[in-house]
Amino acid sequence: MNSNENDAQPVSVFWFRRDLRLEDNAGLYHALKSGLPVLPIFIFDTDILHRLDNKHDARVSFIYETLKSLHEKLAKKGSSIRVYHGTPIDTWEKVIREHKIKSVFANHDYEPGAIARDAEIQQLLLAHKIPFHTYKDQVIFEKNEVLKPDGKPYTIYTPYSRKWKEKLTDFYVKEYPVEKYLDNFLKIKPTPLPALQSFGFEESELKIPPFEIDEILIRNYHETRDLPGIEGTTRIGPHLRFGTVSIRRIAAIARELNSVFLNELIWREFYMMILYHFPHVVSGAFHKEYDQIAWDNNEIHFQKWCEGKTGFPIVDAGMLQLNTTGYMHNRVRMITASFLTKHLLIDWRWGEQYFASKLLDYELASNNGGWQWSAGTGCDAAPYFRIFNPDAQTKKFDIKGTYIRKWVTEFGTPAYPKPIIDLKFGRGRALVAYKKALKREI
Repeated sequence: MNSNENDAQPVSVFWFRRDLRLEDNAGLYHALKSGLPVLPIFIFDTDILHRLDNKHDARVSFIYETLKSLHEKLAKKGSSIRVYHGTPIDTWEKVIREHKIKSVFANHDYEPGAIARDAEIQQLLLAHKIPFHTYKDQVIFEKNEVLKPDGKPYTIYTPYSRKWKEKLTDFYVKEYPVEKYLDNFLKIKPTPLPALQSFGFEESELKIPPFEIDEILIRNYHETRDLPGIEGTTRIGPHLRFGTVSIRRIAAIARELNSVFLNELIWREFYMMILYHFPHVVSGAFHKEYDQIAWDNNEIHFQKWCEGKTGFPIVDAGMLQLNTTGYMHNRVRMITASFLTKHLLIDWRWGEQYFASKLLDYELASNNGGWQWSAGTGCDAAPYFRIFNPDAQTKKFDIKGTYIRKWVTEFGTPAYPKPIIDLKFGRGRALVAYKKALKREI
């Protein structure tokens, strides 16, 4: 970097994280209104990247392609995004050395690791007398905004969602007019983005398609969302995860078009609120007595489940869809999770981690919440004795076998594997194991 840029005027820095867009971005809006030119940065966090096994991870590719798009938009404004690779603390020490930073802006994150990261960065910035301003952006309501009358967090979805909807007004879905202030980015010569390969990754063949609002699909969402054989869901997950769409815009549309779709957005915020208030769920059951379950954890059964070779077509179809595309239909996520935790009696954390490694829309709060719901260990879970029967689920949601035949090419042939477990045996074993752990009567 040349000395002219080092000696440039004082700047504000906006730190992109889970908010990879210019439009309707809360922290970016406040940064651009701060009165100083804004330098945007992004950090490919090695603390996160080093945990990824797949060097062709489609999520990393998606982030990189999104940054390229942001880079091009900023170039048209005579600016540039600075992309770094390293630990956040090392990177920020470097950024502080390179620029006269007067303030830093970012949006909130609610995962325990992110909270710890931000606390560390805040201490560093404070040591340099640089204020760190953060804002709510990826949810409509956060932290303590939706609480029970006694001031405690909700742990049951239905009353939480009722309070959430009561609180929702036009104010909360009003978009931030960032476009009015785009000329306030720091004027610097655009520099080429570092190559993806320089971060130790290669471009993935799996692509996350752009999100476009389909009003007809959203209007019919309540009728189509549970049918895996049709395109009846929005596929918005990765875009909410990485912030390439605004939750305020989506919530406003959901409120107008379909209450069931709005409920799904509320589930997402419910699980984020649970993760924020009860961070122990990352590694253990929400209800801690469920940590006493004596899981069978048969590694051969787990491998068959991962590969989609259980002999139960709806389960195998889901796993093959996941392994092939990085996506699994939500109804089938529940079926496959229930089968793993109940019929196979395998620790929900095994399944949670497998999903985390594969799902393009992976988000800690929702993935953890969904798995604990299916395992019966979560805050607002299916009761432990509620066990999805994959055959009954198939008759209800894929009666013509459209979804199964699409993904399980060996279905109906002698090559298709025999069931790896008897459903009645698996169910009975699970009930005994759960009752014993919970000290219930058997």
